[in-house]
Amino acid sequence: MSILQTFWSFSGYLIPFVIVLSIVVFFHELGHFVIGRWCGVKVEAFSIGFGPELFSFTDRKGTRWRLAAIPLGGYVKFYGDANAASMSSAEIEAAMSAEDRKISLFGQSVGKRAAIVAAGPMANFLLALVIFTGLFWTSGKAELAPRIASVRPGEAAEKAGFLAGDLVISIDGQKIASWNELQRIVQASGDVSLNVVVERGNREVSLTVTPVRQDIETQFGNHRAGLLGVTAANNAENWKMKEFTFGQAMRESVHETWYVIERTGSYIGGLFVGRESAAQISGPLRIAEVSGELAKISIAALINLAAILSISIGLLNLFPVPPLDGGHLLYFAVEALKGRPLSQRGQEMGMRIGLAMVFALMVFATFNDIVHVGPKLLRIFG
Repeated sequence: MSILQTFWSFSGYLIPFVIVLSIVVFFHELGHFVIGRWCGVKVEAFSIGFGPELFSFTDRKGTRWRLAAIPLGGYVKFYGDANAASMSSAEIEAAMSAEDRKISLFGQSVGKRAAIVAAGPMANFLLALVIFTGLFWTSGKAELAPRIASVRPGEAAEKAGFLAGDLVISIDGQKIASWNELQRIVQASGDVSLNVVVERGNREVSLTVTPVRQDIETQFGNHRAGLLGVTAANNAENWKMKEFTFGQAMRESVHETWYVIERTGSYIGGLFVGRESAAQISGPLRIAEVSGELAKISIAALINLAAILSISIGLLNLFPVPPLDGGHLLYFAVEALKGRPLSQRGQEMGMRIGLAMVFALMVFATFNDIVHVGPKLLRIFG
């Protein structure tokens, strides 16, 4: 493969990844920025990326807006911060006048500081809602009827009495309108007994089935999910395009956002009890791979990924671990309960422990990425 072909193949993954991540990071930091300014805090810098500046300008209020060379995050630096993690120092605080304290982050009430910090993740959730609403309103949603085409011998569905041609009506009393809804419930219910009502001919039949939790291989990695052992009746007559008014699209976007939050929370909980596989934890390389693959499908698919990634980043930042936003919120909660801030030493120790945890997670995610994406990179650069 020539150098030009190698670059072209690699850029097909890198460019969509950078675009998607930059959008998500921009809105996260914009949340901090907007609420910070609304609370009267001076913003010294708003950066997308880290490292050397590629482009920058300073606005009339003195904020330096910068685009940096390493597109793996960003930050908002408030007046008085000692670093990009919004940590202050005793020396900086002691040297400030009363007027300077009024426009600094640490000079605000604990409620305002909490609002500024929480605004980043909230902006991520809002971005996802806006994207989902736009996609549903403009493009609708293609839905496949939950009709079974075939039942694999010896698997859970056959043992429970499912037959080819069955139309799933409800699961545990919840109405099922599409194959996607059926999949979501089944995949989230590995080793859990479900009561399924199907339409068979002119009558309804109630069946009890327990999806078997298995590792399944997709083009985007290994996933552990509940399986029935059935295939969908994927013919034209079972497909329909569902259209939405703006109001319906907004409601559907709330459901979609909540589904992603719920599944992410369920996955994290499953990790602690050994029900989920840590191999699913992904880092930049696998996100870049997924971005490139979805960009080949359509722009809408790539935008949909941006919404999902935005929710994931919002949730990750709410973890009560310094230097994440949730770590700062934890400090503020302690301050509100004690009536005074946590000691400088306590904050610094928490920051060191938190940084070590975040670094360890990054290393683990990168290792997973290399195991999964490594062969593809060798084909590109080989």
